[in-house]
Amino acid sequence: MSRARGGRSVAIAYYLYRTADSVGFIWPVFTLFLLWNDLTYAQIGTLSAISAVLVVSLEIPTGYVADRYGRRLVLGAGLLAMAASTAGFVVADTFLEFAALYALWALSMALQSGTGDAWLYDALGGDRAADEPSEPRGFTRVRGRGGAVHQWTSAVTMIGGGFLYIVHPTYPFVASALLNAAGVLVVLAMPRNAQFEGSTANSGEANERIGVFESLSVLATRLAVPPIRAFVAYAALFFGIVHAADTYVQPITIDVLRARVGGTLETVAVAGIAVRSEALLGVVYAGFAAVAAVGSYHAETVRRRVGLRHALRWLPVCVAASFLLPLAVPLLAVPVFFGMKGGEALSKPLVAQFLNDRIPDAGRATVLSAVSMGYALVRAPLLPLAGVVADRATPTGAVAALGGGFLAVAAVGFLLASPLADATPGAPSEG
Repeated sequence: MSRARGGRSVAIAYYLYRTADSVGFIWPVFTLFLLWNDLTYAQIGTLSAISAVLVVSLEIPTGYVADRYGRRLVLGAGLLAMAASTAGFVVADTFLEFAALYALWALSMALQSGTGDAWLYDALGGDRAADEPSEPRGFTRVRGRGGAVHQWTSAVTMIGGGFLYIVHPTYPFVASALLNAAGVLVVLAMPRNAQFEGSTANSGEANERIGVFESLSVLATRLAVPPIRAFVAYAALFFGIVHAADTYVQPITIDVLRARVGGTLETVAVAGIAVRSEALLGVVYAGFAAVAAVGSYHAETVRRRVGLRHALRWLPVCVAASFLLPLAVPLLAVPVFFGMKGGEALSKPLVAQFLNDRIPDAGRATVLSAVSMGYALVRAPLLPLAGVVADRATPTGAVAALGGGFLAVAAVGFLLASPLADATPGAPSEG
């Protein structure tokens, strides 16, 4: 009974953290805001490149700090950096100032990526649900439902952000900064990972176990296993094509909406505020978040009914294949984006489960941060490459190229060495 209560307290704390971690207020209007500040597309692309490089360079150091000094400390610092960055956009007006804010945002991303999963997995006792049926929430379930909470929060705030932008372009950033700042208080109240945040004496013992050389040893040992390397590359490529395709959601969606309804909806007013395209995008993005919330919420159900390996094998393939559909029927682009958002949200808890099951407790955040670094390394070149295709062809052609490229690489990968093979001898079958 006490274990069940402990699991519930961990779950509630995690859900509150994921609520505060949302940037829904600013996401549907972020590019529009940068253009409003007279930045060019080239400058916006340069800012994204700066962010990607910084995330890559900071992932392992921040993971090590989390393992050495405490996951909650790092998560709180990450939310504080995010709040400071979003607040800074309110007053920034030069390219260099925006570059500094992007750097701060990259630090926030690096501090939180991997560390949140590491905290949750250890707080739940290493996902005891597999061998203790009485455990009410295992890692995949809580991780998935936390993702759903994050997406539902984003859905509501995206709608609000669209209307706030119409009132004044800086208002969504003020609202987002306040939400992220509240998350720092949430993190401080989260249960500790006892192994890493115990008494001083115990902390000293833990720190010996997770010193820098030990962390690097764990990192090298885990990532040296061929199936783990192959799986990380597979997941990185999938998340990379989704991230790159997300760049073209706004222009493609606007084209589809105009083709279907023209300017009719833009003459509607809500509470005296004209529903311009910015607000419509907020509503569409809220729909994306709702679908993603449903997908993330049911990750554990998919894991139990389909099997972890089967889901991870076919979900990315189906999403990538759907990227080809708008070439034949342009109006399918919006449904494809809905499927992309839901598939990505569903896959994240499953990928995290697969990796966490194969990483030891000590050094977990370091390894997961290294995995996130791998994701960024793959994502960085995909963005400009897709941009070249979009400039020479169309945004729809760029999305199709991303999907076709993933299918080709994945097919070769599965023929040469399955990324879903057992990482250790005698590992249990997972479907």
